[in-house]
Amino acid sequence: MTDDVLCRIAPSRRSLLRTGLGGAAAVALGAPAVRAGPRAVRISMQRSSVLFTVLKVKGTLAERLAPLGFTPSWHLFTSVIEPMTAGAVDIHADVADAVPIFTQSARAPLTFYARERGAPSAEALIVPAASPVRTVADLKGRTVGVSRGSGSHYVLAAALKRAGLTFADIKPAYLQAPEGAAAFEQGSLDAWSIWDPFLAFAEAKRPVRVVADATGLTSYHRYYLVNDSFVAAQPEVVATVYRALVEAGAWMRANPQEAVALLAPIWGDLPASVVAAANSRRTYAVEPVERAQLGEQQAIADVFHEAKLIPRALDATAVPIWQPPAERG
Repeated sequence: MTDDVLCRIAPSRRSLLRTGLGGAAAVALGAPAVRAGPRAVRISMQRSSVLFTVLKVKGTLAERLAPLGFTPSWHLFTSVIEPMTAGAVDIHADVADAVPIFTQSARAPLTFYARERGAPSAEALIVPAASPVRTVADLKGRTVGVSRGSGSHYVLAAALKRAGLTFADIKPAYLQAPEGAAAFEQGSLDAWSIWDPFLAFAEAKRPVRVVADATGLTSYHRYYLVNDSFVAAQPEVVATVYRALVEAGAWMRANPQEAVALLAPIWGDLPASVVAAANSRRTYAVEPVERAQLGEQQAIADVFHEAKLIPRALDATAVPIWQPPAERG
């Protein structure tokens, strides 16, 4: 699944932490001053960061940030929790609802600035179509792939709990999504808990059966977070990014065929039907985060604590929230 556009491999945490934002030109003694270039806004992405992908490919965000003296610097990550907790970038990839529970548990200095409305069918627990596994209870003693700290990690935990099982009853295989895709295709996993677009990829590779999706377990909202210090210093940049995401989501919904054409080559020249399937399970509706709507976050935190996936109980509603400024009429 090569990514022809998002081809720059994410730097290591150490190299990212060494990299300054730069932009100020050194002025030699007696030489004329050189005007500083635009300041980079470091933005993380993952393959499921569809709206950021649209903004990158179309050049929209670069165009919007230029008048503010900024330019986007894109960083593709397979695992987003480490760069989020390290503060290695400024604005972070949209993440499944479970991810902020881990970053909050790690006391990462992050602020919620947007969310994508829920899409529970975009996360699922799947098995090969010929598998004898028919229910979650049938997973007892079997090897189940999942990405640690992902939204699908919660889906698996909650599905096990609903079936009267725990992680001790299965053999969890903690794999990042690309590794999980290979293991599932090769038959090394009895089941795989995964999200789109990897879910659509798996369905296209071989016949599969959905044992459970997130319906009834979580709404699968995707959250957008920013470093506390960055939003405090550059609220207009965050507002610009927010507005661009809202518009990108509206474009995705209004132009499904064009969206498929844009994403297919980025996701490895996939058939249009596969990309369309992944897009059909996402809402792409970006909205502000309201504290009163974080009840599901609390439920996720409680399940994770009970399953000993986080070390302490959390108040998942006690997080910093940025609100977009009111639009002028």
